[in-house]
Amino acid sequence: MPQMEDPRFSRSVVYLCAHNADGAMGIVVNKLFGGLTFPQLLEQLDIAPSAACDEIRIHFGGPVESGRGFVLHSADYVHENTMLMDGDVALTATVDVLRAMAEGNGPSQSLLALGYAGWGSGQLDSEIRDNAWLTVPADADLLFNRDLEHKYEQAIHKLGVDVGLLSGDVGHA
Repeated sequence: MPQMEDPRFSRSVVYLCAHNADGAMGIVVNKLFGGLTFPQLLEQLDIAPSAACDEIRIHFGGPVESGRGFVLHSADYVHENTMLMDGDVALTATVDVLRAMAEGNGPSQSLLALGYAGWGSGQLDSEIRDNAWLTVPADADLLFNRDLEHKYEQAIHKLGVDVGLLSGDVGHA
């Protein structure tokens, strides 16, 4: 919601990867991780970068385990450790996907993130009831387009509302 005060999540678009009785996990898809490039990350992992690596950006996936990498990607790349989210989106959190991306053999669409957003049991449900989050269906354009500056408005627009008319007040009848 527009009134979110936590700077880590203000105007964030989060793709929810898992949500069950134990909690929830998601990846922020509209914020960059500053200070580290993909070629620099590959160098740390002893992986040789290709020319295409310069185009790959590293995103801030969330404040939990910020040293751990996650690749949210199209389902045309599936490794034994890939977790399919739905028919079109998958998540891989192993170095194999980074190696494939560096070689130009990775998924056709991808978003590399360091860290993730996490909620304990019932926490996200409570925050949604308290009107802290809006939910919209995900699509490939919202997840993978490079225009990070407008993803928040793009997500809100999917609801068919004007972000300026949203209120943080919540009531229960």
